[in-house]
Amino acid sequence: MLPSMSASTPSLYVLRRADRVCLTLAGVARASGSTLEDAADELVRKILLAAMAFRSGGVAPAGPELRLDPAMHEFIWELGAIAARGGDIRHRLFREPPEGVRRPVGEDQHR
Repeated sequence: MLPSMSASTPSLYVLRRADRVCLTLAGVARASGSTLEDAADELVRKILLAAMAFRSGGVAPAGPELRLDPAMHEFIWELGAIAARGGDIRHRLFREPPEGVRRPVGEDQHR
């Protein structure tokens, strides 16, 4: 049985300002760089740090009112699992399933 992707992927926003490109993965992280590739590299770095902290137990809610959305938690956990297997999270982060992973039934195949 192939592992499946979580059904939810946060929205990715791209903004160009003067000589900078800013990427925001809604509710997760923000990064900027002089090129789109630089901004993407920085976003991946930040998300990897967060995902691995979640998986290692190094991140916990600060209180009962500060609970992470379950879909967001699943998405970050999934990215950490991909990285823990030695995979590249870019495919999943930017909405493309990594090799050997199928999309959930009914998910739009033309994103």
